[in-house]
Amino acid sequence: KLVGNAHPTKGLVMSTIEVKVPNIGDFDAVEIIEVLVAPGDDVQVETSLITVESDKASMEIPSPAAGKVKSVVVKVGDKIAEGALILTLESSVVENKVETKAASKTDLKTGAIESTERVVAAKSVPPSEKTVAASFSGTADMHADLVVLGSGPGGYTAAFRAADLGKKVLLIEKEPVLGGVCLNVGCIPSKALLHVAEVMEEAHEFSALGVAYASPKVDTDKLRDHKNKVVGKLTTGLKGLAKQRKVEVLHGYGRFTSPHTIEVETDGKKQTVQFEHCIIAAGSSVMKLPFVPWEDPRVWDSTDALELHQIPKRMLIVGGGIIGLEMATVYHALGAKITVVELSSGLIPGADRDLIRPFEKILKGRYENIFLNTKVSEIKPTTKGVVCKFEAPADDKNTPKEDTFDAVLVAIGRTPNGKLIDADKAGVAVDERGFIAVDKQQRTNVNHIFAIGDVVGQPMLAHKATHEAKVAAEVIAGQKRYFDARTIPSVAYTSPEVAWCGQTEDQLKAAGTAYEKGVFPWAASGRALSVGAEAGMTKVLFDRETHRLLGCGILGKNAGELIAEATLAVEMGADVNDIALTIHPHPTLSETINFATEVAEGSCTDIFAPKKH
Repeated sequence: KLVGNAHPTKGLVMSTIEVKVPNIGDFDAVEIIEVLVAPGDDVQVETSLITVESDKASMEIPSPAAGKVKSVVVKVGDKIAEGALILTLESSVVENKVETKAASKTDLKTGAIESTERVVAAKSVPPSEKTVAASFSGTADMHADLVVLGSGPGGYTAAFRAADLGKKVLLIEKEPVLGGVCLNVGCIPSKALLHVAEVMEEAHEFSALGVAYASPKVDTDKLRDHKNKVVGKLTTGLKGLAKQRKVEVLHGYGRFTSPHTIEVETDGKKQTVQFEHCIIAAGSSVMKLPFVPWEDPRVWDSTDALELHQIPKRMLIVGGGIIGLEMATVYHALGAKITVVELSSGLIPGADRDLIRPFEKILKGRYENIFLNTKVSEIKPTTKGVVCKFEAPADDKNTPKEDTFDAVLVAIGRTPNGKLIDADKAGVAVDERGFIAVDKQQRTNVNHIFAIGDVVGQPMLAHKATHEAKVAAEVIAGQKRYFDARTIPSVAYTSPEVAWCGQTEDQLKAAGTAYEKGVFPWAASGRALSVGAEAGMTKVLFDRETHRLLGCGILGKNAGELIAEATLAVEMGADVNDIALTIHPHPTLSETINFATEVAEGSCTDIFAPKKH
């Protein structure tokens, strides 16, 4: 019997149900802080009706049955106790008396709350967006306090944190190893290859300094083995951490069959798992254009590119975003001639253009071609190569109508997996793109089901998912937590790297925010000059009124490491003096943040800038 179901007795086909306050623990009366439904609304079993709060915690009262709300007899501010009438419900189920059972044993005095714990109320889902859940009447093969669907950075973090907090956790992963896309075919293997590319680029550049090396001989088998060993160490480590925490791992494809059950298929065998709570960490998949001939081995997605099956002589990268440009960095270092095609007017959409313009200039000196404002309209495999047709603006005289390549990497983004797990059968609302809406506690429209990571929206970044994961796990464990990051940093691990956090200058202009800007060119940095990184720059943006740091952008070597200081400054509300008066070690690249801040302040002595004081 699933928690929260109604228990009907004999009655008429159409009946009016009086929905009353169930047992909410040892408490005389609690205050209603939110009424989530109105007369005329259609509700399902476990649809949240009202939110009540004590001095320690809050919870939602779920509907015991499906039907249409006939009348609501309570309002915000009312004090209610067990047995008090909440509303009347018109139901077509054969019943005339309904007993309700609280979705969990909840003590509103101590805040020790299980499945209905609520601190920050979710935005109620309009009736038109509510999903009708399926029901499950069989016997479950396994039971868990918490099921985590997906074992990427968000998934395994959620599972491990919940286990640390005393929950019995089952982690479901469709692949044979833990770690998800990031660890196995994304962040980690790409960085292993990018490190090799960086070393090769530096070795080549040393010839201008009087240190020459012979041309490198690339053994793709050994290189692939290196990449796989890095991944293997981490996946083995995750397996060990799961065992240490007593997190049970079930490999197989999981799909919801009801609000409290998931069916997991493993090599044709199906098992049903029953749970009290669930965290959806299903991630995302490579976005695939329908006209692309994916069956041809010369047409790749990012996963194919990481396999290093071959080093093509000429390679087309479709998409000038972070993933495409990182792979361009790797294959250029390995000897491929690179052409990049980007639909928008610049590479890495989302970053400020003054940060990207010098970056594009660097890449144009390395790559065979970079075509902006250009669309790939056809990809046709032939015996001579892969023929690609381009559509560019009429006044563009440089972009050819077509060209032939030895390999084509299509890297136009990722799409969330929300529609691939039958979330609708659990009553979870999924939009047409596959995203699942959540509140600040990562809770979906179904009270006991949470979602994190790529499946809940942009930015699709592993470090966002891990923080969301801890919030979800801690809320389920009864802690008062919510996700409220002021900024989530972004990094392109290209050569040079591009990183930014907070608000961009474009965003500030669009919002009409008054700001001060400080830009420090790395050509004036002793450390940057000594390591051949003089083409870089650091930009900071401060609120003109409060002088607090609003955003930062960095182009240059190790920008991904340097951006952490600015991210902390934005998160803590640091102002211009907090950064300018912090002594940075010299000579370092990190002091360029200090120098850029001094430029904004008007006190920089390392470059000439107009005085502001």
